Amino acid sequence: MSWNVWWRFGDWRARHGAILATLRAERPDVCGLQEVWAVRDGEHQAELLGRELGMHWAYSPSPRPGRWQSRIGDPGIDFGNAILSRWPIGATTIGDLGGEGRTVLHARVDAPDGPIPVFTTHLDSSPADSAGRCAQVERLLPFVAAHGAGDHPPVLTGDFNAEPDSDEVRRAGGHLTAPIVPGFVLVDAWRYHDGTEPGWTWDRRNPHVAGHGTPNARIDYIMVELRGSGRGCVDRVHLAGTGPHQGVWPSDHFAVVADLR
Repeated sequence: MSWNVWWRFGDWRARHGAILATLRAERPDVCGLQEVWAVRDGEHQAELLGRELGMHWAYSPSPRPGRWQSRIGDPGIDFGNAILSRWPIGATTIGDLGGEGRTVLHARVDAPDGPIPVFTTHLDSSPADSAGRCAQVERLLPFVAAHGAGDHPPVLTGDFNAEPDSDEVRRAGGHLTAPIVPGFVLVDAWRYHDGTEPGWTWDRRNPHVAGHGTPNARIDYIMVELRGSGRGCVDRVHLAGTGPHQGVWPSDHFAVVADLR
C-alpha cells in the first residue's frame, strides 16, 4: 500500500482516526506513507499507527522541513516518509533526493519467505518542476537498484506528484524510455487494473482537493521491478481511502493497494 497522509493539514486529529480505520480495513502487510508528521522529542505518527495496528515502522525525516513548518506556523513538527510492516524491519537506509528536502526511505522487510526490499519516496510538488523531479529520479533509481538486490524484486511506493506520461515517471519505469540504471525496469502496478476506473489518487470528489482548482490526476504509485521469475508480479490493484469515515475524509490523496505474488 502507498498513501500520502497529508501531514498536519486540516483537522489532523480527526483525520488520524480515519487514516487508522482505513489501514485497519485494508490490512496491508507493508505500507509506504508520505507526509508523515513527527513532534521533535514527542509523539510520532508512524509510531502511533504502528502501535495501534501492531506493525513495525521506520521513518525518514526531511533534512529541510522549513517550507512545511512555515505553512502551519510550527517549527517543532517534522515532515517525512515512513514504512509500516506486519513483519520485522531489518536494515534501513535513507537517501537524500535534494529539491524541497525530499528523501527516499529503504527498509528490508523480513517476511516469512525471505527479505523484501521496500522503498517509499515523495518528489517535489510544483506543477512546473518536471525537470526537478527528473533530477530526483536520477538519484532515486540508482538508490533503489543498489539496495534492491535479492530474490524478491524491490517494491517502490510513493507520491511522485506527476502523471504516468510525464518525463519523470517514464524515466522511473525505464521501459518507455532508456532506463537510468541499465537493465533495471520498474512496472507501474496500476497497469494491472482491469481498466474500469482511471485510478485518480488526486480526485476532485475529495473535498480536500476540490478547492485547489487542479484537475484529477494519478500521481501516487506502487512500482515493482519487472523480472522473468513472476515473483512480485501484481495480481490485483485498487484504490483505498476514497470516501469519508464517520464524516471525515482521511487525506487529500487516495491510497494505492496492490496484491503481489
